[in-house]
Amino acid sequence: MRITWPEFQTWISTLFSRLPAGNHAAPSSKSRQAELEKYEGFFRASFIYLFESDHQLLRFASNLFNDLLLEDARFWQEPVHFILQLKGKLKQEIENAALSSLPDLKEAGESAESLYMAAWKVLFPEGREILLNKKKAEQDLLRKRKVTLRKPNPAPLENPAREILFTSNVLLRPPLDNHSELPKNIQKVVDRHRNAAQQFWYDHPIPLDAPAENNEILYGLNGLEKMMAFEKQHGAVGSGQRLTCVLSCSVTHSYLHQVAKSYVQYLMARHGAFENLDLYLFTETDCRKIISKILKPAAERYLKITDEEFPVFGVDGEYGRHYTFLKAISALWQVLIDPQIKATFKIDLDQVFPQEILVRETGHSALELFRTPLWGAYGRDFKQRDVQLGMIAGALVNASDIEKSLFTPDVPFPNGPEHPEEFVFFSRLPQALSTSVEMMTRYGHGPLDGRKQCLQRIHVTGGTNGILVKSLFAHHPFTPTFMGRAEDQAFILSVFNSKEPLLRYVHQPGLIMRHDKHLFAQKAIKAAENGKIIGDYVRILYFSAYARMVDPDLSAVKEELAPFTGSFISAIPATIVTLRFILKGLEKAHKESADQIMEFIQTGAKRLKAAMEFTEGNPSPLQKQFEKEKRSWNRYYQTLQALADALERDDEFALKIKNMAQNMVSNAQLHAVKA
Repeated sequence: MRITWPEFQTWISTLFSRLPAGNHAAPSSKSRQAELEKYEGFFRASFIYLFESDHQLLRFASNLFNDLLLEDARFWQEPVHFILQLKGKLKQEIENAALSSLPDLKEAGESAESLYMAAWKVLFPEGREILLNKKKAEQDLLRKRKVTLRKPNPAPLENPAREILFTSNVLLRPPLDNHSELPKNIQKVVDRHRNAAQQFWYDHPIPLDAPAENNEILYGLNGLEKMMAFEKQHGAVGSGQRLTCVLSCSVTHSYLHQVAKSYVQYLMARHGAFENLDLYLFTETDCRKIISKILKPAAERYLKITDEEFPVFGVDGEYGRHYTFLKAISALWQVLIDPQIKATFKIDLDQVFPQEILVRETGHSALELFRTPLWGAYGRDFKQRDVQLGMIAGALVNASDIEKSLFTPDVPFPNGPEHPEEFVFFSRLPQALSTSVEMMTRYGHGPLDGRKQCLQRIHVTGGTNGILVKSLFAHHPFTPTFMGRAEDQAFILSVFNSKEPLLRYVHQPGLIMRHDKHLFAQKAIKAAENGKIIGDYVRILYFSAYARMVDPDLSAVKEELAPFTGSFISAIPATIVTLRFILKGLEKAHKESADQIMEFIQTGAKRLKAAMEFTEGNPSPLQKQFEKEKRSWNRYYQTLQALADALERDDEFALKIKNMAQNMVSNAQLHAVKA
């Protein structure tokens, strides 16, 4: 028998009445400051309107909404209307989910654990399964990730420094200080556009006036420079060898394209050039030139396609856009710039290779770890499907933990929910399990020997992962440009159920970078907190809709991607997101300033409304966008393959395209030049 919407409302109301924060369905306390009471009241009224049936409470909610609109319609109109249009949406979602039962919360024990274990049966089943039997959850995950090897890569990388195109992303924003000491040519552009509207948002973009000790560009590139210096001392690379690194530059304001290159070169001139690195920087403007001068002419010439604008090839916008660019650029690089490039590997600029510890604990330096024949090997997964391990994944260790061991999980197991929101969704728990099992596995220390069996990865980090160029040409993987969170997790979904052999990540034990973001980016991380929280909610909406495109049997996809990636896939995503938004808002109303709460309300209402609309319909705008981008990426690789074939026969037009591409790349190279 299916659970009805009124039954679900009653169940949620009972859950809320027992949460540690108190009965959120009651009117706001008079002890709260008047300014903060209205924000707390908004979230209380939102819960009442959506999940209560008592007429007196509903009248309270209606009156409060009206009072807010009368007080400041400009601020409250969008948040209030967002809540008002949710009830029908949630009702339909619950009815479509066909829930068969709801645990009796009144009979749950008095402890917080008994409450969230009961609630998680419906709202967060993966968390409940982990806590019921952690050892079994670990064993089940190892079983699902096991690959039986059939054929190692017959030609693994021999000289990773020469054969890997390293990549990373630079995020720039205008200076924080109007009187910053920037070079005159840069400051002049900034002054001219001081009132320009922001177009793109990122977690913690680098202000142009960031001091050197807080500048991720310098930090990350110095880390690569030191890595190469160590490799030379270690004897892993020749004394004259240099590492090629492509940087994409994403900006909050488009006018920053004009100064991005000169700014980075100014940093290099002021704080030291890089003797071991060849650096190239690409902005959205540079990508537009590659499209108009390289990709479009080649597509028209060899594929007879005249309507392809390659809109997916670029670096501005949500994280998914530059993430795929940093993979796809290696295919163009191999065809038109350097045929010796066989793979690409992305790092984040707040990460460094701890070389001495790598050698001490693994016996290998960073570059030596890339020589594994597992990268590019073939095997069979736990469902007996053929897979190609054309991607590679490493891991992270926190700077504060590395002295314990290189193999210290950067996400430890939590004791249990600490916030009311976590009684609905507690991703740190499956993330900790996945980190411990997937990322910290060492071959020869358990059931996997690394010769007959190895581990495939689903949970990867945005830095410390790579792909072979031949796998790019064979599978055309990408992250959709609408993905603003977990772009690394979304990459594999684009080819998840494609033809066998399926493209998968191989786990490389010891390929671990030290994560140092908390050493120098605390202020920026705090400033971006609300955006990150809302992005986490949008992630649930998008991953749930995306997974349905991969396979209509949502439970099957969720199960294979579990525990961590799969936890963001839900049969009731809008309901989960709404509950999280309300509970987090109530918590913030008790702890944070009015400005922070106002930002959370405004940003949340705007982004969640847009995300829900983007995932609705059949086909939804999300599905249409995905299909459009899939066609565009297919044409990108088809165009490059056609160019490669034409170059093989010394086609004159292809040679001109190649020469033009090399000139454009030469112009993108960074030098220590004073601005």
